[in-house]
Amino acid sequence: MPNPQNQGVLQIGPYSLQSIPSGTFALDGGSMFGVAPRPLWEKTNTPDDQNRIDLGMRLLLIRGPSRTYLIDTGIGDKFNDKQNAIYKVNAVMPDEALRAAGVDPAGVTDVILTHLHFDHAGGATRADGSPSLPQARYHIQHEQLEWAREPAWKDRGSFRPDDFMPLQREGQFTIHSGRTEIEDGIELLPVDGHTRAMQLVKVSDGDTTLLYCADLVPTRGHLRPPFIMSYDNEPLKTLEEKQHLLGLAAAEDWILFFEHDASCAAGRIRRGTRGFDFREEVTI
Repeated sequence: MPNPQNQGVLQIGPYSLQSIPSGTFALDGGSMFGVAPRPLWEKTNTPDDQNRIDLGMRLLLIRGPSRTYLIDTGIGDKFNDKQNAIYKVNAVMPDEALRAAGVDPAGVTDVILTHLHFDHAGGATRADGSPSLPQARYHIQHEQLEWAREPAWKDRGSFRPDDFMPLQREGQFTIHSGRTEIEDGIELLPVDGHTRAMQLVKVSDGDTTLLYCADLVPTRGHLRPPFIMSYDNEPLKTLEEKQHLLGLAAAEDWILFFEHDASCAAGRIRRGTRGFDFREEVTI
């Protein structure tokens, strides 16, 4: 269940940013780290007796002068008992997560879906097909929506039409094509290695910058460039995207927001001998 303790609010320009935990789940550690051997990744992500590692589902609330954005919606509540057991799911819907953090869900005007995999978009709709935040516009990249409707065999199991097709039928999607500044200081950055046109979210006022990493860097244990999930469709593309964006983050002192890290919401990095090292945690 979400735990609002030890959270802070980060101010970037006119925007206040707040982490919204929506629960936890677990995936196979080897799959999460690809070619990296277990003795390396288990230092930061301890596996259970089924080789699964605990993962957070950390949403981000961005309050601005006129609009309030929620990034991603968690896994939701549409899994059956068998699926919940396989993935070790302990999660709530985004409206419940918001209330647990002291936020009125009715105030959310926009939901930014980084991509449509079940652990990011599952909470966008309820079991009856209704939107979980009916008053909001849901933002997605055109290429990601098209890919989710006709995915490759490799990632077909990560998309569930019931998570997103009701939103399209009800006309609640705002569709973007490519890099987009949706409001002054809030930018969508598409990347293609994990899945086609996953959009990261960058919030900046010129002095402070935060990057919502989604599945490009799901946990701080994934900072080394070759630590890439086996779920990624194009791992070499992921490698290129990580090197570029993490290079900017280290050089310009960005804050990285880790959606799936079970214990650390955000932090800063520096260049190290093996790519990039975690430097300090940022409370948010």
